[in-house]
Amino acid sequence: MDVVVVDGSSSDGGGELIRDSGLTCVSAPRGRASQMNAGAGAGRGDVILFLHADTELPGDACAQIEAAASGGAVGGFFRVRLDSQRPLLRLVSWMITTRSGLTGVATGDQAIFVTREAFMLLGGFPPLPLFEDVELCTRLRALGEIVRLPGTVTTSARRWENHGHWRTILWMWLLRAGYTLGLSPRILARYYEATR
Repeated sequence: MDVVVVDGSSSDGGGELIRDSGLTCVSAPRGRASQMNAGAGAGRGDVILFLHADTELPGDACAQIEAAASGGAVGGFFRVRLDSQRPLLRLVSWMITTRSGLTGVATGDQAIFVTREAFMLLGGFPPLPLFEDVELCTRLRALGEIVRLPGTVTTSARRWENHGHWRTILWMWLLRAGYTLGLSPRILARYYEATR
């Protein structure tokens, strides 16, 4: 198993610390699509898992992914839980998990995995500043089965805590609706930055 960390042009010395620890660290221009494509290019495995820095995998994540890929899935993702005990954010976690299970389309916080063959056929993540994960999953569905794994990843609730729960929920829904209606991801990305 290769572990590749992508440094998005940081200036805090994080890349050097990662390299000093013995892990592979590559640099890429800031932006999730370019960073994840760079990481995928530096790895050698037949299955690629994209894990955000603020997301924690379940202990048996590799076994779940291997079983799904061996069963013929071209990709998939995990259930998600925001790291908050607040009932509203537990509801948000359930809604994200349910939506992705029904549509087969996940967001990056759910730790998306994809076979290298399928990833190469799609040309990697599209060069979008926002919703690159949604677009990848949408295209991936044409190549085969996408599965929601039984395990749960835990991801940061920082955005909701910092900007207000209801405000962030509404903002995320509006951005997703705008994308679905065909608004430019470049325009939507400017508004998304306000919730980071």
